[in-house]
Amino acid sequence: MVANVIMAIIAYCIGSVNFSIIISKKMAGFDVREKGSGNAGTTNMLRSVGKKAAAITLVCDILKGVVAIIISIIIGNIVKGANKELLLQIAGVSVVLGHTFPIFFGFKGGKGVATSLGILLMSNWKIGLICLVFALVLMILTRMVSLGSCAAAVLFPVLTLFINDSYTVLTDGKTGNVYFIYSVILAVIVLYNHRSNIKRLLNGTENKVSFKK
Repeated sequence: MVANVIMAIIAYCIGSVNFSIIISKKMAGFDVREKGSGNAGTTNMLRSVGKKAAAITLVCDILKGVVAIIISIIIGNIVKGANKELLLQIAGVSVVLGHTFPIFFGFKGGKGVATSLGILLMSNWKIGLICLVFALVLMILTRMVSLGSCAAAVLFPVLTLFINDSYTVLTDGKTGNVYFIYSVILAVIVLYNHRSNIKRLLNGTENKVSFKK
C-alpha cells in the first residue's frame, strides 16, 4: 500500500513538469497557454512557437511516461510482495493526471497524448506501436491531430482484450485483461481532455494542422 502511494506521488510530480510551458517561456518569451488553443501541449507548441519547440516538447512529454513506468518497475522489483501490474498502472494514470493537472503550473496542463504514448510503449510495445501507427495514419489522412489521438485512446482498451503477450510486466497466469480497466481509465482521461475537440469534430469545425509548414 505504501509503495502504491509513493509511486502515485512520484509519477504525479513527474507529470507535473510541463515542458511546453518551460520551453515556450525559454524559446519564445511567453507561456504557450496564452496563445492559440491555450493548451500546454505539442500541437499548440507547433502552432504558437514552431517545429523545433514542438519536437522537443513531444520527446520530453513521451519521456515522462517512460520514466514513470521505469520507476514503477524498479519499485516493483525492490518491494517484496508488491503487485507489479498495479504499480505500473498507478504510475501510468498518475503521470497523465500530473501532465493534465500540474501542481507546479496552476493545475492547467496538456491533454496527455504524448505522455500516454510513452506509457503505452513501456507497458506493451506492440500495443503502443499499433496505436501510434493507427493515430498517425488518421492524422495524415485528416490533418486532425485530435481525431487520431482520440481514436488511438479508444483502440487501447480494445487491444488489451486480444493481446496477451509483449507486456513489460505480466505475472505468470495473468492475461492482458488485467490491464483493461487501466486502459479504459487512460482512454477516458484523454477523451475528457479532448471534449472541446470532440464537439468540433461532431460539428465539422475542428482545426486542421498543416504538416508542410
